[in-house]
Amino acid sequence: MSAVGDADLSADERAALEIVLDARGIHQSELWKELDVSSRKGSRLAESLVEQGLIQREETVYQGHNTYLLMPTARDLDFALLMAGDMLSPFIGEEEVDPRSDAFSQWLMNLAYEEY
Repeated sequence: MSAVGDADLSADERAALEIVLDARGIHQSELWKELDVSSRKGSRLAESLVEQGLIQREETVYQGHNTYLLMPTARDLDFALLMAGDMLSPFIGEEEVDPRSDAFSQWLMNLAYEEY
């Protein structure tokens, strides 16, 4: 069951969570506008979802104002898209990867021959 289907969420919390998950991250100031609620209510909804472990919240500056960036928790992200068999994509990490490299070729071949 996904987090959006959790029975203990209020309708407003469920709507807020769906927006965060669909957007894969949204500024808190934009969330309450999308929900058409006051900034105070939007803040309370975000705090509740953070307390329940359903989203993460980081301080940030957006359009010159202090706000929070609301993001899905890692458990709501699908990392399977980065996998080919048991190999993690070589493009994950901080170093530059040459698309003509052996590591990328191997990963791509694993992806092509993966059984479903």
